[in-house]
Amino acid sequence: MEALEPAGVKPPQTQAEEAALWQRHPHPCRYGSPWQNGFVESFNGKLRDECLNREWFLSRQEAKLVIEKWRHFYNNERPHSALGNRTPALVGNLRRQKMAA
Repeated sequence: MEALEPAGVKPPQTQAEEAALWQRHPHPCRYGSPWQNGFVESFNGKLRDECLNREWFLSRQEAKLVIEKWRHFYNNERPHSALGNRTPALVGNLRRQKMAA
């Protein structure tokens, strides 16, 4: 008679296989499932609303320049409510200073 595993407990070899698979593909959600990755969907919406829908690009080079300018604004000048109305660059600098101290 073989031993039964408690519900929700996987044998060690299965856990190791699952960990190895996760390391190769660390995406916690399936592609095409926006409700499973709200952070990315929120960013995509902001990029679309604040940049892409306001511009008419005449070339790929122009699109690259405008999007890069917006990315710099988004990370260095635009306050984010989730960060206490601070910029991501400022929060990153504060974290690096704490880690160095």
